[in-house]
Amino acid sequence: MTDQTINRIRQFVKDRDWAQYHSPANLAKSISIEANELLECFQWSDTDSDLQHVKEELADVLVYCRDLLDVLGLDEDEIINMKMDINEKKYPVDKARGNNKKYTEL
Repeated sequence: MTDQTINRIRQFVKDRDWAQYHSPANLAKSISIEANELLECFQWSDTDSDLQHVKEELADVLVYCRDLLDVLGLDEDEIINMKMDINEKKYPVDKARGNNKKYTEL
């Protein structure tokens, strides 16, 4: 996400004085709610969905994730790379390639 986009999100929250509602718990709930609204886009079909609606719901998820990163003082690249390190160990290429089993089953 570009700095310009991040700053736009931050300004949106600031202009509306919404930071007071942005506890980690409230933001985590909002992420879950918006993720379910994204899932609803695919409720009756795995292949036929309204792309504009998908984009709007996905954007809502990402905005709330960005807000949660700010509230917790986290860096997205740092935590993503930390998790990728964990995932690479759990799912080594030689065992996981082309396989959708959970790491405990590999």
